[in-house]
Formats: sequence, structure tokens, C-alpha cells
Amino acid sequence: MDDAHPRPRSALDADAVRAAYRRWARVYDSVFGGISAFGRRRAVAAVNALPGQRVLEVGVGTGLALPHYTKDKHITGIDLSEAMLERARQRVIHQQLGNVDDLLEMDAEATSFDSGSFDIAVAMFVASVVPSPRRLLGELKRVVKPGGHILFVNHFLATGGVRLAVERGMARASRSLGWHPDFAMESLLPPEDLSRATITPVPPAGLFTLVTLPLDGDK
Repeated sequence: MDDAHPRPRSALDADAVRAAYRRWARVYDSVFGGISAFGRRRAVAAVNALPGQRVLEVGVGTGLALPHYTKDKHITGIDLSEAMLERARQRVIHQQLGNVDDLLEMDAEATSFDSGSFDIAVAMFVASVVPSPRRLLGELKRVVKPGGHILFVNHFLATGGVRLAVERGMARASRSLGWHPDFAMESLLPPEDLSRATITPVPPAGLFTLVTLPLDGDK
């Protein structure tokens, strides 16, 4: 492994992710909804405050974030799990979310969208799930127009202490969990992007982090 491109210890493939989220789909909202609520609300609030209407939500899951976008944001959601997407579609119907344009089964690392299709892309708790975080970043840079924004909210590896030891230990269960407890921010963002990104800890306790990356206007 190239030290310049650090990756989690246990790489996940698409089949492992699909299998994990088939298991989680029915209980995801009750098990993870509360834990991830602060990060999700913070990410959506950041999206709502940005210019532009066309929003790509990567890893839309069961659609927990969808009701919180302002009505002027038009949302396309993608996910690798059809079981999760079906629950998101039901949420859109039941809550009459008219600003959700589409919910599609799609690989976030290789989408079928045209370049520059969106003003904003937001990936919530996805970066530590995909097989290649840098490929995900590259694809989002392609589908977001110049001058747009890419946002990530995610758990990132602690830099020391007891939490670091626990996360390293949990990494052995990555395939069953469907995510990487030992995911370092450097696995996602190269140094040039780290230097331009706004990095904001999300309460409580900073377990999650919001990363906002502006794209150059002449990308």
C-alpha cells in the first residue's frame, strides 16, 4: 500500500456493502438514526445555506435527511442498497416530498450522471463505506459543476487515546459492520484538498466531522 494514499486496514467491496445494508435496512433508522442525527442535520443545514439548487445526496439510505432540505433544493439521491432505497421512496410518498427528483440505485464511485450535473454533492456517512474513497472524491468532483461544493459528514479515525485503540480493534469487523471504524481523513482528502476544506466537529463530543470542500470555478 502506498503511504501517500492511506486506506483503512480492511477494504470493503461493493458486495460486502450491499450485504451489510440488506441486514441493516429494517432496523437502520432505529439503531443508527439517533446516533447520526446531529451529523445529518448539520450537513443538510450547510447544504441549505449554499447557493445552487441541484443537490446530489450520495448514500441516501432510507432517506432520513430528505425531509430537512429546503423546498428550493432539488434532490437526487443514490445508494448501492435497493432495500434502503425502497424505504426512502416510501418516505418520499408518505411525507409528500415534492423536491426529491429521483432515488436511484447507483455506485457512487462510477455514476451515470453527466459532468457538472449538480451544484452540490453531499455524502453522509459514506466515505468510510466505499471501496475507494479517493475514487469517490474524484467522481463527485466530476459531477459537481465548477464553483460548486462537496460536503462529507463522517466518522474519522481518532488521533490518539482510548478511542483510537477501540477503533483499531473494531476494524476487524469492518465487513460485518459495513463501514470502517479506522477511517482516516487522509484516506479521503489529499493534502491540497485538506488545505482548502472547512473542517467542523459535529456535537456531541465531535464523534462526527463535517467537511466542506469548495471547487474551483475553473475546474
